Amino acid sequence: MKYIKWFKELRTTDTDIAGGKGANLGELTNSGIPVLPGFVVTANAYFDFIEKTSLKQKIKLELKDLDVENSKKLQVASARIRKAILAAELPEDIKKEVVKAYRELCGSRDQQVAVRSSATAEDLPEASFAGQQETYLNTLGEKDVLANLLKCYASLFHARAIYYRDTQKYDHFKVGLASPIQIMGKFEVAGIMFTANPMTSDENQIDIEAAYGLAEPVVLGELTPDQYLVQKEPLKILERHIIRQEWQRAYSGKMKVSKAYQKKQKLSDKHILELAKLGVTINKHYKHPQDTEWGLMGGKVYFVQSRPITTLSKTLDNAPTEIDPKAVVLLEGSAASPGVGAGKVRIIKSAKEIGKVKEGDVLVTKMTDPDFVPAMKKAVAIVTDEGGRTSHAAIVSRELGIPCVVGTELATKMLKTGEDITVDGASGKVYAGIYEVKSTAKISHLDDPTNIKTATKVYVNLAEPDQADKIASRYVDGIGLLRAEFIIAGIGTHPRKMIELGKGREFTEKLAEGIAVFAKAFAPRPVVYRATDFKTNEYRGLKGGEKYEPIEPNPLIGFRGVSRYIKDAEVFDLELKAIDKVRNKMGLKNLHLMLPFVRTKKELEEVKSIISAYGIHRSPSFKLWIMVEVPSSVILLDDFIDCGIDGVSVGTNDLTMLLLGCDRDNEAVAHIYDECNPAVMWALEKIVKTCHKRGITCSVCGQAPSDYPEITRKLVEWGITSVSVNPDVIEKARQVVHDAELDLVHKRSRK
Repeated sequence: MKYIKWFKELRTTDTDIAGGKGANLGELTNSGIPVLPGFVVTANAYFDFIEKTSLKQKIKLELKDLDVENSKKLQVASARIRKAILAAELPEDIKKEVVKAYRELCGSRDQQVAVRSSATAEDLPEASFAGQQETYLNTLGEKDVLANLLKCYASLFHARAIYYRDTQKYDHFKVGLASPIQIMGKFEVAGIMFTANPMTSDENQIDIEAAYGLAEPVVLGELTPDQYLVQKEPLKILERHIIRQEWQRAYSGKMKVSKAYQKKQKLSDKHILELAKLGVTINKHYKHPQDTEWGLMGGKVYFVQSRPITTLSKTLDNAPTEIDPKAVVLLEGSAASPGVGAGKVRIIKSAKEIGKVKEGDVLVTKMTDPDFVPAMKKAVAIVTDEGGRTSHAAIVSRELGIPCVVGTELATKMLKTGEDITVDGASGKVYAGIYEVKSTAKISHLDDPTNIKTATKVYVNLAEPDQADKIASRYVDGIGLLRAEFIIAGIGTHPRKMIELGKGREFTEKLAEGIAVFAKAFAPRPVVYRATDFKTNEYRGLKGGEKYEPIEPNPLIGFRGVSRYIKDAEVFDLELKAIDKVRNKMGLKNLHLMLPFVRTKKELEEVKSIISAYGIHRSPSFKLWIMVEVPSSVILLDDFIDCGIDGVSVGTNDLTMLLLGCDRDNEAVAHIYDECNPAVMWALEKIVKTCHKRGITCSVCGQAPSDYPEITRKLVEWGITSVSVNPDVIEKARQVVHDAELDLVHKRSRK
């Protein structure tokens, strides 16, 4: 059959056709774990469906130039796409195969099945895709199976799913949708099991959540489940948190729980330990902690889903904290995402109100769903009435690194919009007022990232002065790319306009103040300041910019970088004076200079002469770097080094676009943009090895080392001296570099 795969025919290597859910159901089945029977309508069916019905063109048209941050336009585009999908007719060959498989699954009479969505980019370690697509339970008969299959396809284009893919940089047309169709279980108790503690990342603990009836209300956060914490070795129950449950989602629908059972432990100790043993087996099989969904039927446990845990953290964010003992506890709930956040309450009743949430607010709501994600990203902490550690709010909060407390029952009733609170996501407590936090962690060599030593420096890319102190407190070797553009945007006026108004000195003062914030925070660690690299279209956005900036057909390869400094030396003068002030008048000698977009050797020689005229010379305490982001600077790198530079930093974003001849912001060719392309990898290898041979430093400060650990490993192998990454992956990059260096040592020792 072209479009159908039975669970027994699938393994984890089949995510491209079965998606995460489908492939893992096959893996569990083949490993001997009890799984309710079923099959997968593969992603091939989805791709053929949108091609044969011309839906692909309709979707492309709706998504073209769509600003996903514009909620109204996003909702309109989503509604149009889903309406078109639901109105389309499934091709006859797909229908026949699905109906044939359904009849074979059910036997002599129709049985109720769950029709689930399994995106082919779903459940991967790098993104949880929590709640993005739909599941349709209690589906009976071939007609409803086919109808719900279309609904699954349509759910791939919910506004929340479009937004998530766009922000996670997934290509909409490379993400397909498979649909596992599985016999419904008449579960007495069901829930979620993490084969590692999602709060502490302790891999010797299993976290189980259980509720009467089906697991969906637990997954969706509609109710707060029992929680059981089990130690793996030796196997024993460490904690039981019994929660009152007034209703359940049963096989026949929503129903009340008898008062005699509401306060009882949902899963017996015997079944807790039996489930935990299966968890140990699953963890060993996958060799990675899993997030599983299970159900108890007739005294036997069955699994209906397994996926990698996407939110385990190795950082110190899980360290115990201590808040002022005099602080008043307003609420308590389940600890869902570690850390402490304080701010003003913003109560949201539905996703329609997410526009009310401002940066730094504490988002308080009954329970989040995927439509809340844009607001969750703005919040400093999240508090919900309902849900457990596996609810949407908990999973996404851990992924975003936001403190979260769930299952408080009364948050939306007890708290008031505008009041100050402090949320401790590790203890599950919500305090009145704003409090500073003290860490009470006893750091061991296993937990302390400063014990991960690397020969390759790990720098950070920064632009916002407000982030300087916070990022400087982390284990990072310095700033490898300090962008001036944010500081200048804060000044707001085009530098040429400032000169015209006689305010050139004011421009220099403000620029120096901004740079000094970073240099002070990181001293004595190096801060590599990249001279301004505004393109003409960006400069035009500054006050007065339209008068001085031409309209260029392609600003990417237009009037920018070193070419601008030479032609408009008076503006560059303001910048050099700011550097001189920070280094010589403020005494911050850890500041160094990097020149962007250097096209020719002659340009480099000219701009060096301008810099020297201001008394700024290379020395042991002042390094001059250039960006390598133009193909000519790769090919002629030896000539550039001969001009006299101390180091280079590769700007992988521009270099990739220029090598491949594509603009990553142009939808028509954006699919060609690939930092792992062999041409880009060839260029990186040439740059690093040339610098190593010539004895100058070499760094990479584009997006690549942040997004692609495999590139970082290659860079280390070739001899890179540093990588400069985005703040969110500092610790991850350090670990990747450490592992790469260790592998290199082992390889050399074997030789």
